[in-house]
Amino acid sequence: MSRPIALVTGASSGIGAAVSALLAHAGYDLVLVARRENRLAALKQEFEGIGANSETLSLDLSERTGLTDATRRAGVGDIDVIVSNAGVSAYGPFAEIDPADLDRAWRLNSDATPMLARAALPGMLERGKGGIIAIASNLAFSAGIPTVPADQGRALPHRALYVGAKAGMVAFTRVLASELDGTGVQATVVCPGLVSSEWNGGASQGPQAMTPENVALAAWSSFTKGETLCLPGLEQVDLLDQLAETERRILGGNIGSDLATRYLP
Repeated sequence: MSRPIALVTGASSGIGAAVSALLAHAGYDLVLVARRENRLAALKQEFEGIGANSETLSLDLSERTGLTDATRRAGVGDIDVIVSNAGVSAYGPFAEIDPADLDRAWRLNSDATPMLARAALPGMLERGKGGIIAIASNLAFSAGIPTVPADQGRALPHRALYVGAKAGMVAFTRVLASELDGTGVQATVVCPGLVSSEWNGGASQGPQAMTPENVALAAWSSFTKGETLCLPGLEQVDLLDQLAETERRILGGNIGSDLATRYLP
């Protein structure tokens, strides 16, 4: 019997490497996608030692051609699980971001997940199993929190571009999961907080940072349990119910022909 296949982006380090290792041990063969060919080759050799075959694709998904090539591979029809993990911080005042950097960051952080999912889903739906794991960020829920200078409290970075993409990823995956309900195909979005990895130059490392291995454990556990939204460090899961109820109240309360009283002349 052939082994299921998972395609993992950003597979060469951090969460991507940890998820890849977990899946290799869980009986998956892998399509490893990342920029650094030497890292991919080392992982391929490591996973072969535990019986997992790995195909490596040295691609930069922030470039149009790289994302096109990855999407083409995802659409072959043999992928059982997509782990869309590759991302870049792109922090900084939005008005000062170079337009070329904005284009690359948005393609990687925002466009890649739906494009890869769209390519792979027909095969998954035909087989009635598999799914999408999208790695977003805890910052997806930070839009209402102002950026605070480091000398005035716990700092949050200038992050409009990053949060816009990751909040969109959360919304996309949640709605996709509802579309897939009853098909046997699952969609899960993972929103880790600080992670102890080399991502963003290792800026998130510290005593409050979770290991990539624990993020991977949470992601896979959440996916296999059929959860849509995974927050690896959150104990108060009732907050997710409160979030959903608030969304329903906003959606329902904003439908009608009458203007809200605060806007009346």
